[in-house]
Order: sequence, then C-alpha cells, then structure tokens
Amino acid sequence: MSKISYYSPEGMKKLKKELDFLEHVERPRISNDIAEARDKGDLSENAEYHAAKEEQSHLELKIAKLKEVISNARIIDESLLDTSKILIHSIVKIKNTANNMEFTYTLVADSETNIKEGKLSVNSPIGRGLLGKKVGDIAEIEVPSGIVKFEVIEISRA
Repeated sequence: MSKISYYSPEGMKKLKKELDFLEHVERPRISNDIAEARDKGDLSENAEYHAAKEEQSHLELKIAKLKEVISNARIIDESLLDTSKILIHSIVKIKNTANNMEFTYTLVADSETNIKEGKLSVNSPIGRGLLGKKVGDIAEIEVPSGIVKFEVIEISRA
C-alpha cells in the first residue's frame, strides 16, 4: 500500500528537481563510467566495471523510490488549513515545561525535514505527539531520555 505524503509547493519542486538531476545528470554519468570500464577488457576481473554497475543499481533504486514518493505526494493549500490545532505544515511554538525553553518548528513531510531550518517531521516522536493539539494543551512525548512535556504556545501557518 502506498503512503500519501503532504508537501508544500516548494517541497514538491525540490523533489522533482532531485529526480531530474538523478535521471539527466547522474544516470548518463554512470552509463558513461560503465562504458569506459567495459572498454578496459576482461569484465570478470574489472573492479571499475563492477563498482560502476553497483553504483548504477543504487541509483536506479533511488530513482524508483523518489518516483514513488512523488506519485503519492499531495500539495497542500496552506491557506485552507485549520489554525486551531496542529496539522502538517503548522508552525508551532512550544515550551518545554521542565526548563521553560521555547522552540518553534514547522511540521513537514519526512523528505522536507531540516532541523537547522526548524522543519520537523510529522513522523518524528515530537511531531506525532504534537499533531491535533491546540494552544494551551500539554503534549507528553516519549523521547529516548524519557517523557518530555511541551506546552503549545502558538499555532500559525506560513
């Protein structure tokens, strides 16, 4: 069964750009590497040929997976999302109730995750724990170090 993922228009553009690069730059480069290695003689003892063939296999698998992600991707019109509760593409400000540290995250699909940019996967423990919460709610989230309580301070959209 295919898994539907939700993306912003910029996230979808990034996926398609990566697929285009793999198909039109990397695939021809690897094909060229295989042809050059094949010209060097005996294939049974040709390490360059076998390495290039293995690289080709990995690339084709990556392309197939990316095509599947794109085929199951849906673009979200963020202007239509409910801001009363946390959903994918919500921008949330939360406070750790133990130390009062505040964090702001945008909940995104797995492939858009980038902690340095404040983009947190909806499938991460914190992301899953926040989904559906409203301002003022306390989310008790199990992390490797134990249970952490976060208070939802603010919910907005981009």
